[in-house]
Amino acid sequence: MRILLDLVSREQRTGGARGYGSAVGSWYWIGVSVGCGAAAGVLFASFSGNKRAALIVAAIAAAGVGAGLGFAIASWQTGGWIDRLGGIVGGLLGSLGASQVVSGALRRGGTRGGTATLVGGAALVLAAAAWIPVVGYLEALALPALGARLRRARPERYAGLRTLARDE
Repeated sequence: MRILLDLVSREQRTGGARGYGSAVGSWYWIGVSVGCGAAAGVLFASFSGNKRAALIVAAIAAAGVGAGLGFAIASWQTGGWIDRLGGIVGGLLGSLGASQVVSGALRRGGTRGGTATLVGGAALVLAAAAWIPVVGYLEALALPALGARLRRARPERYAGLRTLARDE
């Protein structure tokens, strides 16, 4: 484990300390990449609706945007491959968690435009919160946990008007 950390820190931050410094900079910027990737995943999931193919395309697009954000952060802050990987993982986890929220809202009668607006606004809040130290990691962990909880708590199919059809 120590060898892997040495490899990451050697490739990650070889230049002089900028911003937070070299000791804090590595994990901070990786967390920003993960959190911004997760926000991109939530944004793409908000537009996908509840079709399975659209959710897969949204997850792939979110992973691509997360990689791009990780690449931008890595080139700006002398980063390495771990920033890009963090953005990809964040994008996938964000779209996975938000897809349950979007599909559940649409299944219960929400409109596509309203759902996309509300979940897209949440994605902007997540992107802003990703700049707080450690929060980017927590976003990427909390979004799939929220999705799993919503999936498990999904109500069973409505029985319809069987209660009104009773014979008296």
